[in-house]
Amino acid sequence: MADSGNNKSQVHEELWLEEEFMKDEQRERLIDKIAKENTQLKEEIQRLEAELQESTINSQIKEDIPETEMKFTSLENPENDSQFLNVSCSFQVSSQILYELQKGQALITFEKEEVAQNVIRMGKHHVQIEDVDVEVMAKPVPLNSGVRFQVHVEVSKVKINVTEIPDELPEDQMRDKLELSFSKSRNGGGEVLCVQYDKQSRSAVITFLETGVADKILKKKEYPLCINQNYYRVIVSPYIETDLKNFQAFSGISRRTVLLTGMEDLQMMDEEILEDLVNIYFQRETNGGGEVEVVKCSLGQACIAYFEE
Repeated sequence: MADSGNNKSQVHEELWLEEEFMKDEQRERLIDKIAKENTQLKEEIQRLEAELQESTINSQIKEDIPETEMKFTSLENPENDSQFLNVSCSFQVSSQILYELQKGQALITFEKEEVAQNVIRMGKHHVQIEDVDVEVMAKPVPLNSGVRFQVHVEVSKVKINVTEIPDELPEDQMRDKLELSFSKSRNGGGEVLCVQYDKQSRSAVITFLETGVADKILKKKEYPLCINQNYYRVIVSPYIETDLKNFQAFSGISRRTVLLTGMEDLQMMDEEILEDLVNIYFQRETNGGGEVEVVKCSLGQACIAYFEE
């Protein structure tokens, strides 16, 4: 009878251990499930925070852009609808003209053009510099020719550039593969209108049917491309067209700046003191001068002066 009691006790103990083991497994599965859910929640929180930060930056940029007064300049008929879809700008570029100012020379700029021209007409000027009468010659500044042109830039809202395309397929097949890949909505793509593929440069221009698709793809900077079960990351960038127009060469001339020569023997003098003395002399109407904007002397070494429109 004692053996029978021991057997029952052992059976109960085994059942209890088995139940405890099953409870431990359930607890572990539950803990694993909770850990996975926590990981997913953390990833979702990070994604939402990134989107919130991006939207905050975009709105901040809009708030920080200062208002600028605009004026109507011209009117033209658009060649096609793309001019309404794309972002475009136009600006004029004029080259700086440089002049090499030699030792013993100075440039003086007056507020009024007529004063500068009068100083040039007089030619010789006797400037008192530390009790020394220095004969200074006033001449026009001999400037080189310059160029100006207009730059028109247009950023497409329906086209993108694709580079670093792997050289894995013949040209026709790669063109079809690109069209198929960039049509997938799960990757941010959309219906493709056409693909211009250049096998030699491993690049392509993708044109989408609708606006907005290009912007979504360009935010990623890279795009997945699957070829023969191999995954690649191609580089995407905006499609920009640049056009140069109205290229002109012009002869530069300065109407308010005068070249002064004849100060070669003053190389040991402080340039700032000399500039003040020259300024004082040419400020006086009795010397044929007037209001001076700036004086720049070159005594120790030659320097470069820049002129622009």
